[in-house]
Amino acid sequence: MRRALLVALLVAVSLPASAAPDPSRDVLWAALKTCVLAKRIANRTFPCLSVDLGDTERPGSAVLRAPGEPTHIVVMPTDTVAGLEAPILRGPSGIAYWRAALAARPFVSDVLKGRLTPEAVGLAVNSARGRSQDQLHIHLDCLKPSVLAALKAHGRQIRTAWSRFPVPLAGDRYFALRVPEAEAARFNPFAALHTLPGGRPNLHRTSFAAVATLPGDPERGILLLAYRVPSASAEDVMDHSCAVAAGRGGA
Repeated sequence: MRRALLVALLVAVSLPASAAPDPSRDVLWAALKTCVLAKRIANRTFPCLSVDLGDTERPGSAVLRAPGEPTHIVVMPTDTVAGLEAPILRGPSGIAYWRAALAARPFVSDVLKGRLTPEAVGLAVNSARGRSQDQLHIHLDCLKPSVLAALKAHGRQIRTAWSRFPVPLAGDRYFALRVPEAEAARFNPFAALHTLPGGRPNLHRTSFAAVATLPGDPERGILLLAYRVPSASAEDVMDHSCAVAAGRGGA
């Protein structure tokens, strides 16, 4: 059984999911299919941290740790979904993947054994030209100290309709939206991006991040941050070295 599983996993890794022009953009997809196969054959998740195969009403998702970056987690659909521009994400699938990402936040904070507050963990999805892979993957990791400081100073100004965030975050100008705590579980950020100000929506050029409201904010919930440029990368608000957990400053 073990030998059969090993052979199956090696085949899954060696064969790309599709005839992509650049095979390097299928690396996550290959790892993902390996996780799914291991789950189905042997009820194991390696190399993923967890695998949910889903059911007839709920799509599956998997959680993977980035090599060499203990706090950097990615959440992916087990079905083929290229990126946040995919039309299917405007419906229930988008909500399901959003919930999976929110539920995966402890994979970041647990690594640091109490040295990281939940509000210091962010989510991010990059634009088509801002990402390196063509399988939807939601990044989770520590936020940069400067981003946390800006959210602490201005977060209370964010309302339940899109508005400009008062200051740049990691060098980019974002729009911001508040999602009340009671609505967070059924919220769909992928659908919300279609109402982003700035004319006709172009999700290929759009990127977003999300973070829980900080302590002291009287209106608990999630803050959604999004912007639109050709190579938008909201992952830039993250610090994959997690300086905030070590008490270090930084950009």
